[in-house]
Amino acid sequence: MTQDGCTLVGEVASPIEARRASLICFHPNPTGGGMMDSHIYKKASNRLPAMSGIEVIRFNTRGTESAAGKSGGTFDNGGSEKYDVEAAINFAFDECGVENLWVLGWSFGTDLALRHARDARVSGLILLSPPLMTTLESDLEWWGADQRPVIALIPEFDEYLKPAEAEMRFKKLRQIQLINVDGGKHLWVGEPSVYRILSEITSVLAPARLPLPIEW
Repeated sequence: MTQDGCTLVGEVASPIEARRASLICFHPNPTGGGMMDSHIYKKASNRLPAMSGIEVIRFNTRGTESAAGKSGGTFDNGGSEKYDVEAAINFAFDECGVENLWVLGWSFGTDLALRHARDARVSGLILLSPPLMTTLESDLEWWGADQRPVIALIPEFDEYLKPAEAEMRFKKLRQIQLINVDGGKHLWVGEPSVYRILSEITSVLAPARLPLPIEW
């Protein structure tokens, strides 16, 4: 339940073994079909707990629907979603008992992360295809001053933010690690793209578990 009264739908996938870290996922824009089951996130929840010992927490932001159900409220282009982000982070700590929580944002979800995931308990951000559509310069300045780690995967052929532009836009974040992905596209379609992303996540949260198996 959010501070403004919305009930959110979500799912937690936890490893059977000891949990090495936890990941909370902010999905792409629901107006374009983004949801907690967007393919990278669904595959992360199916694979990372077993392969890497990483817990994956997914949820639908307000007004977003997936097979698990529809969250209350209505889409607000990242504004009122502030309460969704805060509620999800609180759930991770209060209900799941996480100890090392990283935020994973994809597309619209990266704007949510940069704008609203400032909770001091968050270890850092991983950004997939950040479009920087609603993120303000003041948000980037805040993260630059905060100095927590931020890792951004920038596809070579992203239609919103390509590597050269990303380097300029993120210059206020001296701590950022920009990973330019040759041949990558905004939606990360295809198993090679999925494997690359899951490997990059594991390299940050559970590096001892690399390389990831190609079958499981």
